[in-house]
Amino acid sequence: MNAPSPITPSASLSVSCEPQCDPAEWDAFVQSQPRGTFFQLSGWGAAVKAAYGYETFYITAHRNGLLVGVLPLTYAKTPLLGASLISTAFSVGGGPLASDDEALQALLHAAQQLGEDNNVCYIECRSDFEGEDWLEKSGLHACFELALAKDEGEALSAIPRKRRAEIRKAIEAANDGALSIRHNGEQDLFYRLYAQSLHRLGTPVFPRRFLIALMDAFPAKTEISVVEHQGEPVAALLSFYFKDKVLPYYIGASEKARATRAFDYIYWAVMRRAAEKGCAIFDFGRSKVDTGAYAYKKLWGAEPRPLTYRIKLIADDALPDINANNPKFSAFSKLWPHLPGFAANRLGPLLAPNFP
Repeated sequence: MNAPSPITPSASLSVSCEPQCDPAEWDAFVQSQPRGTFFQLSGWGAAVKAAYGYETFYITAHRNGLLVGVLPLTYAKTPLLGASLISTAFSVGGGPLASDDEALQALLHAAQQLGEDNNVCYIECRSDFEGEDWLEKSGLHACFELALAKDEGEALSAIPRKRRAEIRKAIEAANDGALSIRHNGEQDLFYRLYAQSLHRLGTPVFPRRFLIALMDAFPAKTEISVVEHQGEPVAALLSFYFKDKVLPYYIGASEKARATRAFDYIYWAVMRRAAEKGCAIFDFGRSKVDTGAYAYKKLWGAEPRPLTYRIKLIADDALPDINANNPKFSAFSKLWPHLPGFAANRLGPLLAPNFP
């Protein structure tokens, strides 16, 4: 990848684009911003680089020595999709954070310059903002959040009746000893269950080294919860903790999970654990509109909030269409579950880097 062109500072701003940043300064700024997300923390880009080899560039804007804007961009070049800059790769969030519009526009200008220097197809920021010629990409996904009540009875009452009845059955199974949960799950166990789930869904699993890199980058912000049915692990959930939120981000399960109500139990138990830790929001994450996961999250009483991303076209002349409904990928998704498990587990980590 070509090094970024020198960025000429304005009279009021100094803008830089570097392959490293000051993690303490960067992360403190992300934490301070209302729209700051877990995926914009410096450790996310570091984990992506460690696992995939993709370079992350940290664009910063300073005013009088004070950090007033950040934009992480990962340079991904793949055989299937060509070169792109993503903020942030392998996540559902990202984009620029700025204290004011002048800093925001300076960040976007620097991102465009970096993209042009390297002739990328496009720049994708997984957030919404105002920027000249940054196209809108919307209608594909929605996010879901639930407020966490400290009182368990109040929390249960807030869940719609039908789902509440299923949760009660899961709690009864736990009280009878059929279900149990622990929050010190092993990485290998989680990865095995996660790979099984993605195989059934027709999606390549990410390489194990990405899980290791994330756990190493965020030792105090990650937790693996495991539900066992009569002593057998049937579901595992990797959650991130950020600000006042818990993000149940990656879930893996065996084929027995649904029948044993492991999904309801693991989400409910993590909700209660997060509330006890002082979290106020259960960030149910992103789902494609009108899918099974989308409908399931609505059953918990979470209202979908449509997501808008922003794209800057550089070498391409049309918005990228990277989703399972694209005929280019749909046949692959239908074929993948029919592969033997050992083949999917071997090929998945080789294909996953193509979809940052």
